[in-house]
Amino acid sequence: MSGMSDVRLALHGQELEAGQGRTLAAPASSRWSLFWHRRHTRKALLELTAEQLQDIGLSAEQARQEGVKPFWRG
Repeated sequence: MSGMSDVRLALHGQELEAGQGRTLAAPASSRWSLFWHRRHTRKALLELTAEQLQDIGLSAEQARQEGVKPFWRG
């Protein structure tokens, strides 16, 4: 398995963990934590090379669409 696939799996695992603790009335601190995580990972998507995107199974357009989403949109 390549390094980027490992990173993708790790990020996916973190997203799953974050999602398991969420409820409809999530505390503001966990909501802001989720927003920060989204902002950070979306920014990272915009900085990946074509080879890295290919490794994680995304096209440049898919990465761009996700990367430019506002942090408050899921």
